[in-house]
Amino acid sequence: MTVAIDGMVLTFAGSLILIRLLLTKIHSGYWLWFTAFAGVNLLRAAFNGFCPLVKIFKTLGFKPGEAFK
Repeated sequence: MTVAIDGMVLTFAGSLILIRLLLTKIHSGYWLWFTAFAGVNLLRAAFNGFCPLVKIFKTLGFKPGEAFK
């Protein structure tokens, strides 16, 4: 089974958000800025279809799914 880029992007973004929230709790509230940055990038990608992580995954040879063709 191959995972499409769509699923990889969502998994990556969700993981980073959870890790950053954990870092906010145990280290510093400034980690919330990085969480906000991830949210802004997800919203931007939803509206214009451009996501830097998708370009990286495509360069590495992964197949795009329906959202990032």
